Amino acid sequence: MDKEASEGRKASATETELSVQLRAAVGGLYRRFRGMRPEGALGDAAMDVLTHLHKHGPATLTELSERARVSAASMSQTVNRLTSGGYAVRTPDPHDGRKVLFLTTPEGDTIAGATHAHRTAWLDEQLSALGQEDRAVLARAAELLRAMAES
Repeated sequence: MDKEASEGRKASATETELSVQLRAAVGGLYRRFRGMRPEGALGDAAMDVLTHLHKHGPATLTELSERARVSAASMSQTVNRLTSGGYAVRTPDPHDGRKVLFLTTPEGDTIAGATHAHRTAWLDEQLSALGQEDRAVLARAAELLRAMAES
């Protein structure tokens, strides 16, 4: 085996190892964030929808289901939980009367805001425990991860 082929295999193994490590780290952080919410708050799917509506405003069932990559029937169950719990309401789309928009209620905004604050406080605490060099590494990693996510 020539030296170039051997180095190519090493690079592939290293890329594979990095891929495994990256998936584990991102997945773990994502699961930790999803779990960071006030006691008694909604489940993961409902909290994700509520947070999206809080941040981005009204959305249709189709928009919500496409964003979450779930069926319209599944999303319908989620928004039904939100509306029956008083966290969101249905309203006619002012631009297309055939469509229904979902938007947060004041209670929904309160829960979404509290969850965001809870997650932010946890992350800020984790970051403050790191040195400047480690924070710089994470800042660069964040740029790369964002670029990968948008590709």
